Amino acid sequence: MTDEAHILYTVENGIAHMVMNRPAKLNAITAAMGSEFVRICRDVDFRDDIKVLVISGAGDRAFSAGSDVNALDDLGEPWEQRNRAEYDRDYIAPLLKLRKPSIAAIDGYCLGGGLEVAMSCDIRVATDRSRFGAPEVQRGWHAGSGNTSILPRLIGYGNAARWILTGDVFPAAEAHRVGFVQDLVGVDELFPRVMSIAARLARNPPIAVQSAKNIIKQSQGTSIAQGLAWENDGYTFCMSTEDAAEGIKAFGEKREPVFRGR
Repeated sequence: MTDEAHILYTVENGIAHMVMNRPAKLNAITAAMGSEFVRICRDVDFRDDIKVLVISGAGDRAFSAGSDVNALDDLGEPWEQRNRAEYDRDYIAPLLKLRKPSIAAIDGYCLGGGLEVAMSCDIRVATDRSRFGAPEVQRGWHAGSGNTSILPRLIGYGNAARWILTGDVFPAAEAHRVGFVQDLVGVDELFPRVMSIAARLARNPPIAVQSAKNIIKQSQGTSIAQGLAWENDGYTFCMSTEDAAEGIKAFGEKREPVFRGR
């Protein structure tokens, strides 16, 4: 199987699907797969026909168990590892930069780097048999692409400290309780639920969606006053678009709006 086949990528009805495809290895991620993440995220952002990205893992055992520990040497010397995002080999950086909304469809283990992939998405839906954790500390290191900085913002300092510092694996119910997972469903319900959310996002005007996502993300690391200023700028720009005019007109005419991303 080629490196490219380890990531499956399709687009249908405005929704892009990216599947980590190493089920025998619990969809562990290699440096080559990281480069595919970069390529796909660029394609998603620059194609007007794509509105939403859905990420999942192949098989029924794991979303992703994280980086392939047996292939960590592929990242190179320490300085190369440190600069992996600049070398287009990091799988988290392109997700964090993605302008369009993303959804993680989680079934099975979601660990380490897999947890970082999920937390880099905007919305997470998981099956009730899924398992979550950041086990790196048990091996002698900690995560390098978001667990220590993003996870506390998602689930709170104490919950994140417990996950990261123990390295333990937690059940899906705990991930749902602390807010890491937005929806918890049975196995057969996972993709119907995810596709329902994706289709709903895809129907919304893309400029407003992308502007709102950008402000939500940026405001997490600044003051409320600065966030409100960015929000007002985004609102003002959105109100100048053709889509906003169409939304107002459709509301008055009691019909569904037709958005064009303009």
